[in-house]
Amino acid sequence: MLQKPKIYTVFKTVNSIVTTLSAPSFLRPVCAGLIQLRTKRGSSKDNVSSLFTPIQIKPNPDDINVGAELTGNLNKADLLKVLNKFYQNPSIKHLLTENGLDIYLQHQAYVSFRRYCLEANTLPVDLHVVVSDILQGAGNHTDIFPYFLRHAKQMFPHLECMDDLKKISDLRSPANWYPEARALNRKIIFHAGPTNSGKTYHALERYITAKSGVYCGPLKLLASEVFNKCNGRGTPCDLVTGEERKFADPLQNPSAHVACTVEMTSVTNPYEVAVIDEIQMIRDPQRGWAWTRALLGLMAEEVHLCGEAGAVNLVSQLCLTTGEDIEVRNYKRLTDLKIENQALGSLESVKPGDCIVCFSKNDIYSVSRKIESIGKEVAVIYGGLPPGTKLAQAAKFNDPENSCKILVATDAIGMGLNLSIRRVIFYSLIKPTMNEKGEKEMDTISVSQALQIAGRAGRYGTKWEQGFVTTFKTEDLPTLKTLMASQPEPLTQAGLHPTAEQIELYAYHLPNSTLSNLMDIFVNLCTVDNSLYFMCNIDDFKFLADMIQHVPLPLRARYVFCCSPINKKMPFVCTMFLKFTRQFSKNEPITFDWLCSSIGWPLQPPRTILDLVHLEAVFDVLDLYLWLSYRFVDLFNQADLVRDMQKELDQIIQQGVVQLTRLLQNSETDIQSSPVGKGRLTQRLLAQGILTPDMLSELKKEWNRKEELKASDSDEDPSPPKTTVRRKRKTTK
Repeated sequence: MLQKPKIYTVFKTVNSIVTTLSAPSFLRPVCAGLIQLRTKRGSSKDNVSSLFTPIQIKPNPDDINVGAELTGNLNKADLLKVLNKFYQNPSIKHLLTENGLDIYLQHQAYVSFRRYCLEANTLPVDLHVVVSDILQGAGNHTDIFPYFLRHAKQMFPHLECMDDLKKISDLRSPANWYPEARALNRKIIFHAGPTNSGKTYHALERYITAKSGVYCGPLKLLASEVFNKCNGRGTPCDLVTGEERKFADPLQNPSAHVACTVEMTSVTNPYEVAVIDEIQMIRDPQRGWAWTRALLGLMAEEVHLCGEAGAVNLVSQLCLTTGEDIEVRNYKRLTDLKIENQALGSLESVKPGDCIVCFSKNDIYSVSRKIESIGKEVAVIYGGLPPGTKLAQAAKFNDPENSCKILVATDAIGMGLNLSIRRVIFYSLIKPTMNEKGEKEMDTISVSQALQIAGRAGRYGTKWEQGFVTTFKTEDLPTLKTLMASQPEPLTQAGLHPTAEQIELYAYHLPNSTLSNLMDIFVNLCTVDNSLYFMCNIDDFKFLADMIQHVPLPLRARYVFCCSPINKKMPFVCTMFLKFTRQFSKNEPITFDWLCSSIGWPLQPPRTILDLVHLEAVFDVLDLYLWLSYRFVDLFNQADLVRDMQKELDQIIQQGVVQLTRLLQNSETDIQSSPVGKGRLTQRLLAQGILTPDMLSELKKEWNRKEELKASDSDEDPSPPKTTVRRKRKTTK
């Protein structure tokens, strides 16, 4: 077992000092900083007591002072001496520890108990009599213990139910949560292989020919693709995503086959065949729990898993806990993939069939603009675009008759889109990621990500029978070669997440805690088999829970709202989310007219990049409405109208993406209108990450060149005054 570093002990000591003593004013900032650092660096399980919010205990002023009638009034100064002597007794501290009160809780309880005793006009009769006996020498200060403990348990209700809380959050055997699945003799088949190896194809062939089946995919684009393929082959199939339901039967009778996103997977419906795609995402810090649930809980005779070979060992270990055998079928890539010996070096060297992969919108905009400036048309795909726009851009790039031969995209192309790519070019190998603690990090992409993205080149069945991969920068090429020569990292843990039922049980025992606080307590108290599982990051859930804490909602509804799949970095989406919850709390329908008024419908085509970003946010708001409409049908009851609105907005966004360069130029014009790029729009673009300082610097250089051209043109103009003015402006800049 690893020892905690010495500095951890220092932080813990400082925390205790600050908690138990009143630190001098000049030390408080230092102490606060140390505590904050300790919270970030140390394990949160070591400070679980601080998560329990104390309930303020107030005396009832209307109580009759029976104690005073029996034994007389108490001297408050003498009472304080007794209380201090009681709390300083080492034996008392030991007894309190045995009753579940650590040093932190003991101090909190003592401060409250002391205030209660000194400020109350009327003490409970039994406590009044005991204190009176102690003051008269007929008792000992330790006699206060049961009354102090009673007060502490009123302050911290968890002391009475800690064993129950720990039982509720015992997550050591997730396989036992699904008795229906355990009652089946399931056959587990793992189709392991790299991108473009045919593994998913073989699993889907079995799925389509089965009597009944469910496909579980990571994206609605993939679920939609399987839905269309299945129905195209004559096998009726329904589509179920968080925001959409489609039935193969015009009368909307359920089909035997379902294609769904993995979070929407039913673990109560029996199937002959289940397909779980991209099973390696079971290790995803945010969504891994959904793959764990599907793997352990699906009621299917055959469960086909598709994914990287790095997940085989973990899945085998999980199957040991379910008592099931696993058959592994290995696949090799169907087309060759070659790493080029030279980096691209310049965007002028791009060729038809090239896909430049960027890991930020800034690079997407910058690269697209530069390529179009040399006269080549570009298709653009990134995660924030609506599905319809992504498909339209993919179709434009794939169409051999279309003049667009270059694709600029993020790693959104890694799954869910069929693209005819000849060569993948990594513009950078550095990608922002979220670690298990929810902290943003900039790091080199993983082996798995490199193989997944690079593998999109040379897709089987397209005109490119061989794929190529390289980097934009020469210095990145050795790193790429190392990544491509490596095997995907073996997975060691699968994700878990608290269920609504578990949190409801917690709320029953801790009725005064907020939902965010309940989640924190659950995560800190839960018992997990660390050799196989980890607790998924709940920061996004807590962010939404804190945002709507002031809105009066039933706990189950609050939990569902906090599961909403929204991007917390988009202020407009967060604002609308809050408006939705307020309307819901007042039991007022979220109507089409109300929604139109809130989002400013009808919307105009984007004129600048900022306009396009806003339209993408509005699209996400409509997605949120549709997601909620399947959970709260009564109040979000105009989903059909919203879906029509969303289709129209998708078309508007498509127009904006097609004219991306013009939007960038308009943004530049707006920036240019402010002095040296320092206007409010400039600051907004920089703040939202749409422009970077480097891009702004390049734009300024372009403006300067334009001014120089204007100045040189005006040199030929015989009018001296105008020439003088232009030269002054040039000199100033």
